[in-house]
Amino acid sequence: MLTYWARYARLPGGIAESVAIDVADGRIAAVTPGAAPRGEILGGLVLPGFANAHSHAFHRALRGRTHDGTGTFWTWRTGMYALAERLDPDSYHRLARAVYAEMALAGITCVGEFHYLHHRPGGRPYADPNAMGEALVQAAADAGIRIALLDTLYLSGGFGKPLEPAQERFGDGSLEGWLDRVERLDLPPHAVLGGAVHSVRAVPEEAIAAFACSTEGRPVHVHLSEQRAENDACRAEHGCTPTELLERCGLLGPDLTAVHATHLADHDIELLALSGTNVAFCPTTERDLADGIGPARALADAGVRLSLGTDSNAVVDMFEEVRAVEMHERLAREERGRFTADALLDMATGHAGLGFPDAGAIAPGARADLVALSLDTPRTAGARPDGIAYAATAADVADVVADGRHIVHEGRHRYIDAGAELRETIEELWR
Repeated sequence: MLTYWARYARLPGGIAESVAIDVADGRIAAVTPGAAPRGEILGGLVLPGFANAHSHAFHRALRGRTHDGTGTFWTWRTGMYALAERLDPDSYHRLARAVYAEMALAGITCVGEFHYLHHRPGGRPYADPNAMGEALVQAAADAGIRIALLDTLYLSGGFGKPLEPAQERFGDGSLEGWLDRVERLDLPPHAVLGGAVHSVRAVPEEAIAAFACSTEGRPVHVHLSEQRAENDACRAEHGCTPTELLERCGLLGPDLTAVHATHLADHDIELLALSGTNVAFCPTTERDLADGIGPARALADAGVRLSLGTDSNAVVDMFEEVRAVEMHERLAREERGRFTADALLDMATGHAGLGFPDAGAIAPGARADLVALSLDTPRTAGARPDGIAYAATAADVADVVADGRHIVHEGRHRYIDAGAELRETIEELWR
């Protein structure tokens, strides 16, 4: 039994003071507010571990290299494809372990990795056809966090179009080819195997319907209505919105997380709510790529559960994602207080859509994921604990415990020098 003590902790009922948290076998055994200091003192404010609902780890190597100039998502994508061509299982593992260490430093204890970088450039499989996915799973283990490997089906380069040369390593040729490869994966306890449809433009309708029947019970994700051009192309091809197409294919439901959902019609929101589908916003990426502002308040009012992801990893800071949801709403609606601070933090701690429903709360029986924030930094000093969502940044994370394992101490990762490894790996990739 280990005991952690926090000056403040965010419990299911709100902020409590002087909280002792007993941990055994990676889970919380007891939570005692009003306790005298004992065990390991975390200090500050302790939150549940953050869940990064949507990540493309390799995009991290684009940070600081693709943000200036003009263009749209579609022009940015060209640079992303150029980077993808440079990665192999060894370099992908080195990059991802540093990226996941950066996430750990930001308080993220679980990542949903939307994984479509499967094969060699040109599409020829590696000797181990899952070498790239296994590199990601090992990278998460190295960094001490959990991973939902959202292995992605990617079959076409647009509606009715073959894969482009740069996309050939993403594809398995057919749904059967994808299933055959995925069924060979045998993941360790820190990982959950999920599936993903890349988008309605990258998977034909009949394959989406068959995929829905083949992945029941697994966490499933899909890029949805990220750009207006996708909606227009879907209407031209299928006579309906992307959301309506997913409903027709039987993919909507509680196991599905729709990523972005930026450009939704009112009927789309109704379909997502009625089916129990979840939505993951990635605000820092959506604004970086000039995608637009999603209807967060309208979705929440309809009863849709919202979560947050770092997507392109141009920013790895869940506090920034949290604030962006509220601030984007304020700009779009010219009104403050669109979400409560509690609702925003709930978005950052939603692990259920990643296949870990027993995480995300400081409560007996839950996974022991704890994020301790310093309350005396230049950013947090003077802030009330219940207002921390508007004050803190990733730089204020002092300690992180994931599944009972203390992986970040006094602002430093215990096993990985994230900055040095990121610099070395990214410089090597761009040589």
